[in-house]
Amino acid sequence: MKPYIFITRKLPDDVLSKIQETYEVSMWDKEDIPVPREILLKEASQADALLTMLSDSIDRDLLTSAKKLKVVANLAVGFDNIDIQTATELGIAVCNTPDVLTDTTADLTFSLLLATARRIVEAAEFVKNDQWKSWSPLLLAGHDVHHKTIGIVGMGKIGEAVAKRATGFEMDILYNNRTRKLEAEERLGVQYTPFEDLIKKSDFIVCLTPLTKETKNLFTREVFQQMKPSAIFVNAARGPVVNEQDLYEALVNGQIAGAGLDVFEVEPIRSSHPLLTLSNVVALPHIGSSSVETRMTMMKLCLDNISAVLERKTPKTLVNKDWQAAIR
Repeated sequence: MKPYIFITRKLPDDVLSKIQETYEVSMWDKEDIPVPREILLKEASQADALLTMLSDSIDRDLLTSAKKLKVVANLAVGFDNIDIQTATELGIAVCNTPDVLTDTTADLTFSLLLATARRIVEAAEFVKNDQWKSWSPLLLAGHDVHHKTIGIVGMGKIGEAVAKRATGFEMDILYNNRTRKLEAEERLGVQYTPFEDLIKKSDFIVCLTPLTKETKNLFTREVFQQMKPSAIFVNAARGPVVNEQDLYEALVNGQIAGAGLDVFEVEPIRSSHPLLTLSNVVALPHIGSSSVETRMTMMKLCLDNISAVLERKTPKTLVNKDWQAAIR
């Protein structure tokens, strides 16, 4: 019997054609609706491999009931939706898709910064709604980006790519990270700065940190109060690093000038959410890596990782390095 792969979201047929020659493949056939929990549990219980999305909770209950499971390939860089410790204990490989989406996500992050600073979305709707009656000196005036100070919280590969883009705008670039990046400091001219100083000095604060116990609720009322009234906050990391109520109050009270958000605490966010009522918020549906080229590459990498594990080889992008100690 061929090994069985379950995919938790509909992928293009041409992506699957090669792997279907070797394995039995099934997938949830809805593009925009997450696979229901009961179906995911049922499929996982008989699968040799899962190809998952960030919206899928691959927790201890699922992993312990998936007796045949050998690999979980997550279509993302992040993997906070997966219980890595349990997977490792059970000899289940966990893979992600780093590197291939770095530049695409950096493009989107900087686009979000620009759109928020220059009020691009608001201005586009202004025209479409037939509100443009005449020219005036401060019509939809925003904030300059060039020659300003950007503070990047989380200087991984995407952070470095954002910093590289900021050099083209001749920005002063501050960063905060768990460890100093001396090579990046020399190559990009970025300056390591304590978090408390970064939020006070930066005109643009860009959050790109992974979600961990330490970074959850990193941005709270007290942090926003220390930012410049003209500061713009951009989050392209994970929603729970921000206290959304505190962010809302900071925007309403004029403690900061605007926010560009690609991620939210609960996704998908609903139109009734208070943040979406504000004109100085640009909100996107978690599309950081969403270019056709990059998403197709991510899909292929997931399938390559699955094939490698099922063939008892080491996958290209393994998260839990100790997986083989308990391999099934």
